[in-house]
Amino acid sequence: MSLFTRSRQQSDPTGGGAKPDDDAGGEAVAGKPNGDPVAEEPAGEDTDVPEPEEAPEKTPEAAPEETPDATKPGWFGWRRRYPRTARGVRVGTTVLAGALVFFALLVPNQMEKIEFASFVRIPAEGVLLAGLLLVLPPRPRRIAAVVSGAFLGLVTILKFVDMGFYQVLARPFDLVLDWILIENATDFLRETFGRTGQVLAVVGVIVLFVAVLVLTTLAMVRLTNLMVGHRPVAARTTLVLGTAWITAMTLGVQVGSVPFATKGNAEFIGNRVDQVQAGLKDARVFRKQAAVDAFAKTPPDQLLTGLRGKDVLFTFIESYGRVAIDDPAMATRIDSVLKEGTSSLKAAGFESRSGWLQSPVTGAGSWLAHSTFLSGLWIKNQQRYRSLTTSDRMTLTNYFGKTKAWRTVGVVPGVRRAWPEGKYFGLDHIYDSEHLGYHGPYFSWTPVPDQFSMEAFQRLEHGKKDREPIMAEIILASSHNPWSPIARMIDWEDLGDGSVFHQIKKEGTNPTEVWKDPEKVRTEYRKAIEYSIRSLTEWLERYGDEDTVLVFLGDHQPVPTVTAGDTGKDVPITIVAKDKKVLDRVADWGWTDGLKPADNAPRWGMDKFRDRFMTAYGPQG
Repeated sequence: MSLFTRSRQQSDPTGGGAKPDDDAGGEAVAGKPNGDPVAEEPAGEDTDVPEPEEAPEKTPEAAPEETPDATKPGWFGWRRRYPRTARGVRVGTTVLAGALVFFALLVPNQMEKIEFASFVRIPAEGVLLAGLLLVLPPRPRRIAAVVSGAFLGLVTILKFVDMGFYQVLARPFDLVLDWILIENATDFLRETFGRTGQVLAVVGVIVLFVAVLVLTTLAMVRLTNLMVGHRPVAARTTLVLGTAWITAMTLGVQVGSVPFATKGNAEFIGNRVDQVQAGLKDARVFRKQAAVDAFAKTPPDQLLTGLRGKDVLFTFIESYGRVAIDDPAMATRIDSVLKEGTSSLKAAGFESRSGWLQSPVTGAGSWLAHSTFLSGLWIKNQQRYRSLTTSDRMTLTNYFGKTKAWRTVGVVPGVRRAWPEGKYFGLDHIYDSEHLGYHGPYFSWTPVPDQFSMEAFQRLEHGKKDREPIMAEIILASSHNPWSPIARMIDWEDLGDGSVFHQIKKEGTNPTEVWKDPEKVRTEYRKAIEYSIRSLTEWLERYGDEDTVLVFLGDHQPVPTVTAGDTGKDVPITIVAKDKKVLDRVADWGWTDGLKPADNAPRWGMDKFRDRFMTAYGPQG
C-alpha cells in the first residue's frame, strides 16, 4: 500500500466507516500493529508500487444502506409525504387530549348536574398539576404525567359509576360496601333484557372503562410534552390561570349557579376518603346497636298478646313510595284507587289507619328495607345486612315464631334461587317463585303477578280449614322496576295456573321502548302501583275476616327517573282490620283514617316500627 493511499484514508472524513482498531480495518501483519500502512517486504524481491487509483484498498464493511422510508417520521413516511395532513392530525390530537383532560377534571358525578357552565370553570387541581409538571426534571416529569393521567382516569371512572348509582339509588357508589350490588345489577339486566342484553351491557362497560383509563393517560403525557416544548408560554398561562382562580374564589364569581373557580376533584376525593373510613368503622358501630334489644328478655307468653288468634300479614309493595301519592302527574289516579279501596273495605267491615315511614334506601335494595322493618335496626348497606342475618338478633317474624302461637310463612315470588336468609327470619315455610303453582310468563323482572301471588297464598295457607293462626311476610313484586310489561286485574275465578297471563303479557308494553321516554316510565310505574294496591285490597275484601290483620307498606321510593328530583325516602304504611280493638291499640299513633296518609301524618324511621308495634300489641299496649 502506498503512502499516497494511506494519506487519502486519513483525510477521508468518513474513513469508510472504519476506525484504526476496527476488525474490519485490515488484516494484521506479523510484527506490525493491525492497520499499519507499511509492511516489511521479503529480501531480494523486487516490488512495484501501484498507482494510487489502482491500489487494492481494503476498507471496512459499510453499514447497510437505509431505505428512504425508514428515515421518515410517521407510518411508512406518511408524515413527510402529507405534511399538511400530518400537521392537522397532530393539532387535532392535541386539542382532543386537552378536551379530554379538562372534561375529566370538570365533569360532575351526577348526570343532572352536567350543564354547559360545568365546563367553563377553572379547576384548581389542573392548575397545580400543570405547575408541578413544569418544574420537575425530565424523568420524574414523565413518571408524574403517566401516574396523574392514570389517576385522573380512575377518578373519571368512579364519577361514571356514581352517575349510575345516583340514577338508581340516588346516592354515590360506596367503595367499601357496594361491590356486591354489581352482581345484582347484572342479574337484573339478564332478567329484564335477556342474556344477550346482559353480555352486551357488561362488555360495553368494560370497554368504556379501559378506554377512559388509557386515553386519559395518553392525553396527559401528550399535554405534558406540549407544555415542556413551549415552556415560557405554558408557565405564563399557568400563572395567569392560578391568579384568576384565586381572584374568582375570593370574589365568589359564578357562571350561572356554578362557581367559576372549583376544587371539585379535591372535595370529591376527600369525601371518598371519609366514606371509606366510615365504611370501615360501620361494622363496629352496628354491632353495638344490634346488641340492644328491649324485648330480648321478654317471656314468650307476654309477646304480642293483643294479636293472639289473629292472622297477621306484613305485606311489602315493591317501590310504593310517597311520590305515587304526592306527584301531581300520578296523584289523581292513585288517590282514586286508594279512596276506592278505603270505601270498598269499609263496606266489607274493615277500618284502616295510615302513616309514613322513612326507608333506609331508595330506588333499589328492597331486602335492606325489609330487614330494617323487621329487625328494628337501620340496615343501610350490604355489610349490615350480612352482619344481621348471621347474628342472633330477633326480628318481628322471629318474635311471632317465639310465641308458638302462629305458623310463620313467607310468600316471596321474587326469590328464584336459594335464600338461606329465610331461616334467619324464622319462617316455618317459604313459598318462592317455584312453589306457588304459577305456569304463566315472567313480566320482565317480575316472576309472578301480584294477584296470582295473593290467590296462591289463599290456596296454600290462608284458605285451609282447621289451621292455626298465620303470620305471613308477603312481598308483592309486580311494581318492581322496569314496570313494563305489567299485568292487569282479571276475575279471580279465571286465574287458574297463571297461563292466562301469556296473552296479557303480549298486550303489554315493551320495556326497551318505554325506557326511551321518562314520561312513559312514570306512567307505567303508576299503573303498576295501581295494580299492586288493587290486588291486595280486592284479596282482603274477598277473603279477609274478623281475624285478619293486614299491615302493608312500600319498601322504598322508585328510581330518580320516576321521582323526578325528589330525594325523599318516605313510603306509606297502612294497618287494616275488622276488629276495632286492633286499631284502638294504635289510636295514639296519630295515623290518618283510610288507606292514604295525610301530608302531615306522623313520619318515623322504618327501624322504629318493630318496637312501637310490639309495644302497642304487648300486655301494656
